Amino acid sequence: MAENTYRPIEEMTFKEASVELEQIVRSLEGGELELEESLERYARGVELLKSLRERLSSAEQKVRVLLDATDENAPVTDTASAPSTAYLNE
Repeated sequence: MAENTYRPIEEMTFKEASVELEQIVRSLEGGELELEESLERYARGVELLKSLRERLSSAEQKVRVLLDATDENAPVTDTASAPSTAYLNE
């Protein structure tokens, strides 16, 4: 697989990039590639991994922002004084 035949990572969905990364890992673990192709696939895998980590970090940040916004508006419930429910299954 020549380097110029790779699809640009920025055009790939998270799932597409993760599937390609998994395929690269499997091909490298197989040990049947020539050195040059192994190095090329390894480099592509590093690029994919970097992109996936950045996207995941961005998504986690968005979730944190949404949770923070939700938590500020949610009523505070004190569950410390609630009766224990441990006896319900007895």
